[in-house]
Amino acid sequence: MAAIAKQVEDFLSTSAPFDTLNPEQRKGLIQHALLVYVTPENVSEITNASRCLFLIQSGQFSVSDKDNSPRHLSEGDYFGYSTLFDSKPVALTIAVDSPGLVYIFRADDVKKLLVLPSVNRFFVGLRHDALQNNAISDSNSMWLYKALTDVIDKAPVSTEVSTSISSAAALMSKEKVSSLLITENGNLTGIVTDRDLRSRVVATAMNTKYAIQTVMTSKPVQIQVNRTLFDAMALMTEKNIHHLPVIDQESNRPLGMITASDIIRHQRGNVLFIIGELSKAESLYELTRLSWQLPHYFAAHAKRAGDYDIAGKILSQATDIMTRKLISFFQEEHGKAPMMFAWLVYGSQAREDQTMGSDQDNGLLLEREPDNAQASYFSAMANYVCRGLAKCGIKLCDGNIMASNPALTLSLERAVKEAKEWVDAPTKDAIMHFNIFLDVRCAAGDTSLFKVLQKRRAPLLRQKMFLAALARHSNEVSVPLSMFQKFIYEKGEKQKDTIDLKKRAVAIINNIVRIYALADGVGVPGTLARLSALSSSSLLSSKDATNLKDIWLFLNRLRWRHQLSNSVTDNKVPISMLSSIEKHQLKAAFKAIERTNQAMVMKFAGGIA
Repeated sequence: MAAIAKQVEDFLSTSAPFDTLNPEQRKGLIQHALLVYVTPENVSEITNASRCLFLIQSGQFSVSDKDNSPRHLSEGDYFGYSTLFDSKPVALTIAVDSPGLVYIFRADDVKKLLVLPSVNRFFVGLRHDALQNNAISDSNSMWLYKALTDVIDKAPVSTEVSTSISSAAALMSKEKVSSLLITENGNLTGIVTDRDLRSRVVATAMNTKYAIQTVMTSKPVQIQVNRTLFDAMALMTEKNIHHLPVIDQESNRPLGMITASDIIRHQRGNVLFIIGELSKAESLYELTRLSWQLPHYFAAHAKRAGDYDIAGKILSQATDIMTRKLISFFQEEHGKAPMMFAWLVYGSQAREDQTMGSDQDNGLLLEREPDNAQASYFSAMANYVCRGLAKCGIKLCDGNIMASNPALTLSLERAVKEAKEWVDAPTKDAIMHFNIFLDVRCAAGDTSLFKVLQKRRAPLLRQKMFLAALARHSNEVSVPLSMFQKFIYEKGEKQKDTIDLKKRAVAIINNIVRIYALADGVGVPGTLARLSALSSSSLLSSKDATNLKDIWLFLNRLRWRHQLSNSVTDNKVPISMLSSIEKHQLKAAFKAIERTNQAMVMKFAGGIA
């Protein structure tokens, strides 16, 4: 064995966590470092090396310590790190699958560096096989994902419709609030603000003995409590309101109020400028002009890791607004719809995780079967909206999953019947076709119609045979890691070391979470929202749920950074562009996804893939 300090120093400068050391710290580490070309003939030399840390530069090895099963390792992987924490040396069993170079560091030299948080966190993570993304804890924008239940800190101030104006005003003064919720039999029916009292009562000298319902704003804009602070911000910006009642999603009873001052208190940056501008658009031309600013907006303002966490929500909210605007433009020219309808969005827009490359996935749900004239109206509207979205930069769907496709305009009864047919015969083709429709949200039109559909489909989608078919389908795509933990790259790409993070990782997480959510009766479509909404009796453990959140955010950041940094719309991230720690994090993420996916297949399909 011979010390070759320069080669060790060069390699460590690109190897996490030692790439974070300053020159003096790195010099102390490599002073006694050794480099060995390990073969089956000399493997006993490092097997017998006590109290050492090993780092693989090349080759493939199967390593086990104590009674653990062998771990298949390759370049960039460490072993022997238990000796950094255990007082007694740990015996290693090493099989050489492919000879290669291994760096050897004295444990005592490495221990001196454990006082550094980055080094300590890295090896503690390895020891406990833990993720090291920290995407949730270190996010600068996770406050936007905060549930409204965590934002509203007191019960709403409310009164019944029969209360007099003077009594209502006195109540507002006593409670020191600028708005008052008006209820009827406990259900929200209106809202009154200080401004209403000034303009509708004082300015008109109205008799204050009148009931408060005479001056309230009826059917106020409201938000369900299972939504997030970002959702509230977007809605308040779009509707240009300063008070937003929060209601229970089941009973519709008021639970609290979000005000503009609440938003200011929580907000760390003006991320809603573009949404506000889109909401003011008065023509297709203006909407198109503003929408094409979105890529420039993201490129200019998304600088921190946390900014990428909300980019998908901002883009999805923007697409929602474009959709509603286009529908309103169409109706201004052609009149109101002949029946109730709900404009449904699927896939990434439904989950609110769109990226710059996302295309349209939408459909129309109708109250009943239309006659010829009604069908013609909705066909014209669907074509106008889909073409309008395309002009706004949301490209047409290659698979024709759009409302402009007549097959995607369904009456309520037909939609339920179609779901039943797929559930009753969950063939491979049926699952592939139906999977996208399981992430669905109403972006425009009559939300109550969509709720009826969801309520009627829910029992169907929880059937065990259907969930088993979904689980088997999810298992058909594997994470891009070889047995020796090497990245498997996409074939036929110009850049040889790319991985499609959407197809090979994010989609698998979405599938896993979707299945657990369906089984648990969770109705929200977003992946993070579903994980947060899972009940304590869910089959997914809280630890796995937290890990999946962390991994999802980490992968999302890599996708957005890739797209914005390279002005592209694909999800094929070059591994050479990642830092050393990100490569370790990505491997750990892939392994965690694979373990969770296999556990899901076992639970729902009995391990039959």
